[in-house]
Amino acid sequence: MSFVNKAISWYFRSRHAGIAHFMANPEEVQNRTLRQLIHAARNTEWGKKYAYNDIDRYETYAERVPLQDYDEIKPFIDRLLRGEQRILWPGEIQWFAKSSGTTSDRSKFIPISSESLAECHYKAGRDVLTIYCHNHPESRIFDGKGLIMGGSHKVSEFNQRAFFGDLSAVLLQNAPFVSQLFRIPDLSLALLDDWEEKLDKVAHDTYSQNVTNISGVPSWNLILLKRILEITGRNNILEVWPNLELFIHGGVSFGPYREQFERLIPSPEMHYLETYNASEGFFGIQDRPNANDMLLMLDYGIFYEFIPMDAYGQPEQKALPLSEVDTETNYAMVITTNAGLWRYMIGDTIRFTSVKPYRIRISGRTKNFINAFGEEVIVDNTDTALQEASRETGAVISEYTAAPIYLNDQQSAAHQYIIEFEKEPNDIHRFIQVLDDQVKMLNSDYEAKRSHDLMLKKPKVTCVPKGTFFQWMKSRGKIGGQNKVPRLYNNRKYVDDILGYLKK
Repeated sequence: MSFVNKAISWYFRSRHAGIAHFMANPEEVQNRTLRQLIHAARNTEWGKKYAYNDIDRYETYAERVPLQDYDEIKPFIDRLLRGEQRILWPGEIQWFAKSSGTTSDRSKFIPISSESLAECHYKAGRDVLTIYCHNHPESRIFDGKGLIMGGSHKVSEFNQRAFFGDLSAVLLQNAPFVSQLFRIPDLSLALLDDWEEKLDKVAHDTYSQNVTNISGVPSWNLILLKRILEITGRNNILEVWPNLELFIHGGVSFGPYREQFERLIPSPEMHYLETYNASEGFFGIQDRPNANDMLLMLDYGIFYEFIPMDAYGQPEQKALPLSEVDTETNYAMVITTNAGLWRYMIGDTIRFTSVKPYRIRISGRTKNFINAFGEEVIVDNTDTALQEASRETGAVISEYTAAPIYLNDQQSAAHQYIIEFEKEPNDIHRFIQVLDDQVKMLNSDYEAKRSHDLMLKKPKVTCVPKGTFFQWMKSRGKIGGQNKVPRLYNNRKYVDDILGYLKK
């Protein structure tokens, strides 16, 4: 192990005491965070509107400041995009993370402050390595380079001082110079707009380097690794990068991709570390090897609240502070941040796996579920069920999406899965049976609707050719960056669009 690797590893491990502090004192840290955020914004337009000067406790804040989604905060963000300042946050807002849109807009523009860059996103990046080095003190990760696939960015048309792009691109553009010494590819290449061109050029640029770690969304990194094997003619990635030891992943569930990565990187010494990183902030890091949950990070300038999903969207919905959550409930997450998002409903749902300390699993999206017949199936259900069906039938899934089949004179009600297999199941009927049984086991509402085939029939699985999802996403201008295949949808918008695309 080189001296540089030892020194840098020690630096990252030194932060571990701070992580241990918020794990032991979560409510104290969260209450202090809320007080600091309210104090910082007291003289902004938003702070004056809600009289932040005399908010001295959480209960007053929750009573006074409304819960809101993007459409409700959008008028304030539009003013920031035009160059106005001190609207939501006291510091100057120049950068915006562009993410997938709402029903009223094609894209969302999430404000990023200098405080959120330093105290949230970059601190989280250091904490990922802190946790990894703590768990793997023998790591040689800093003897080589980290491969990060960035998004794209451009100057906003609203104001020459306002910039926007995928979150990864914003982070790469603003990253400290020293971090560039340990990262590839070159910034200009990482920020290419054309993703097909980028994948090819990054593959050619990086295969000869000493890559010890890779980061990003599993689907796009999988495509990159396969392209590298095509170029090099090697059998697996370890023949290209023998010192590769870590994949830091997030954005989508890793479960459907794990087997493909393990086939491409056939080593028991390869580690996979999950993160919960969104345009709005960095929320969670897998702090235990081989765990299926993440530690909720409590000292990043973010105050958390949670709405039980059985009340979400109802007039009586109420958000709960961290101290009142349990491990039995599915929650919609609400955040208040050091970039000026106040009681913002991010659109993700989570479940707590532990409250001492607070650990979570992402269970889905508030709009990413199937509930056409009262079954309330969430992504966490289908991801788990499909993994078990694949295990029992030797299948490997590349991508999938699902939607309801509506009851009419010609067909019975059911769920339809569009699946692209990397390796098809040895028995598709068995695959469907295990899938059905697993969702029943995981979801009592689904089980009740499936009882005696009275409401719902057995799921229908439609297999599509390899490459279908990539080409379909490309046809929609949705490849690369943080674009993700929607797993579940409560109507047939995406399923019918894919089926229609295949008929062209």
